[in-house]
Amino acid sequence: MKSEFEDWHSHEHFPERLGIPGFLRSSRWTSADGGEGVFVIYELEGHEVLSSPGYLARLNDPTPWSRKLMPFHKDMVRCQSHVLASHGSLTARCAMTIRLASGPDDAGRVAALSAIAGGLTERPGLTGAHLLRHETPAIAQTTEQKIRATPDQFADYVLVVTAYDATVLRALEADLLADEALALAGAARGIYSLSHSAVATDVR
Repeated sequence: MKSEFEDWHSHEHFPERLGIPGFLRSSRWTSADGGEGVFVIYELEGHEVLSSPGYLARLNDPTPWSRKLMPFHKDMVRCQSHVLASHGSLTARCAMTIRLASGPDDAGRVAALSAIAGGLTERPGLTGAHLLRHETPAIAQTTEQKIRATPDQFADYVLVVTAYDATVLRALEADLLADEALALAGAARGIYSLSHSAVATDVR
């Protein structure tokens, strides 16, 4: 099923999404340890694209192949995000995500993570650091959401760090999770390897 998922995602889903006005790039990473985890980012012109007529038309009229595979999509963490801080490049061989729930000191933690992100791109092995904040668009539940195996979840904040050296990324993960001031010890996280990245002109 994973091989069919990647076939569908690369050869149908990417072209479909990148044909929607406002979609700039689609990138997919898969679990670096060979597990089932997948991390996908769609880069958009703005958050408003998530409630645009073109996007809603696709969400509410899935293709036959999408209808076949989406019932196997489960435990999705789907963050429709604003960018709070962005340094360096987003697309690289490896990506680490740290997903955070909102807490009593969001402002302090966001400020600390934003400051850390600003210095990461100068470290050998790393290429980018990006802090995102989720905001659910004001739209009705879509057909795609209804046919997925489990309801979509979300994280209030996501830190994404990209790298060309996975060992540096794993060391950074350990450092961040051990920093008591950041309160990240219980955060969900993952490290992934790049599977496919494309812009619209690549898939026309």
